Amino acid sequence: MKHTLFYSLALLALSLSSCKKYLTETPNNALPTGNAIIDAGTSRAAINGAYDAVQNYYAANYPTLGTITADNVVFNGTLSQYLQLDQNAIPADNVTTVAAYQGIYRAINSANSIIAAVPGVQDPLLTQAEKDKILGEAYFIRALSYFDLGRGWGGVQIQLKPTENFESLKGVKRSTLEQTYDQVLADLTRAEQLVPEDATTRNRVQKSAVRALRARLHLYRKQWADAAAYATQVIDNPKFSLVLPYKTFFTAPFLSPESVLELTFSVNDRNSFWNLWYPSSLGGQFTLKPSAGIVEKLNNPNIGGTRNALLAGSGASVYGTLYNTFATSTDPAYLIRIAELYLIRAEARAQLNDLAGAVADLNKVRARAGVPLLPEAGKENLLLAIEEENSVEFAFEGHRWFDLVRTGRAGAVLGLTNTDYWLFPIPYQDVLSDPDVTQNPGY
Repeated sequence: MKHTLFYSLALLALSLSSCKKYLTETPNNALPTGNAIIDAGTSRAAINGAYDAVQNYYAANYPTLGTITADNVVFNGTLSQYLQLDQNAIPADNVTTVAAYQGIYRAINSANSIIAAVPGVQDPLLTQAEKDKILGEAYFIRALSYFDLGRGWGGVQIQLKPTENFESLKGVKRSTLEQTYDQVLADLTRAEQLVPEDATTRNRVQKSAVRALRARLHLYRKQWADAAAYATQVIDNPKFSLVLPYKTFFTAPFLSPESVLELTFSVNDRNSFWNLWYPSSLGGQFTLKPSAGIVEKLNNPNIGGTRNALLAGSGASVYGTLYNTFATSTDPAYLIRIAELYLIRAEARAQLNDLAGAVADLNKVRARAGVPLLPEAGKENLLLAIEEENSVEFAFEGHRWFDLVRTGRAGAVLGLTNTDYWLFPIPYQDVLSDPDVTQNPGY
């Protein structure tokens, strides 16, 4: 009995010693932020992680917000989160808007960690050129993330330092939309100074991608001359061109001259967005379905032309095929295509009353699709033609809703008379837990 007690006490002492050691050791799969980026290897891993965070919100949630809320895509299922989006009756706890909002902030926090830590890394294996590139990519990712928040939710809380605990979030109030876009511009300006440009890269941030996003930003801010100027810098880069036929840009092999920036997926890092589009006979959910209106336009040779390649099936079973390698789930997420830059410049030129230049840019996109060229047109009709071209060219790419909101046309086109609902709601749990977060009007 004494021996048993002795051995029990010895085992207890050993276990307490082991617990103490375990509790004081740093876990190998969760490093404190201050220790996470310390050398070349962890710096490279960190920027890969930031790209992964962007992949996570662009693989499904954010593009869905830009499509199902407008008129090119309709709901075709039973999940209430999509029905609410389709009917533009979105509660503050809608699963898709919450996931997109929180996913974007995760990307911002990843970028913030890199921006804070990489300048101090002292490792001979991390050259200054590579360090600059990593930093420039992080600034771009933060710019893209705040831009996507701004056009979806309006002015938001701007956090420029890594969030290590809840205390760091206290006292950060919502900025205005103009202040949010100012931050985007500041980050893009810094990114353009830091990232390189080469003749082949399309799935990592280059100067051309920074300039393209800046053209889009200036378009949203109605800064027409700047939008046209930055779009021109990208269009004039021989690295990019409109590809023939239209479907070439989204059929393997990827990374075509059409892409200014796309996110690459692989069999080990899959893009499952196709699952929402494809019918059950092909293993999909068939939740997102082309609307009757866009099907009619895409099948009209005078409007859709070769863009009817976006459709498959027939009758009630027609479905969208933009993400068409569903067997392997390796489809890219197309962030910026050169066609967008032509249409950005066309719109900016039309607003600047350069109607001939605007028609020329619009006809570049129409000619590639094999539809009749637009003759001369008055300013208002030309702007409507550009709006229509954007709708058909990027039918399922998440542009339509944001285009209608930025131009103030959501009411006329979609019948949404309450402009409060042109912004998505801030997640209910964020408003509830943080007194500095105010809800968008109407929610």
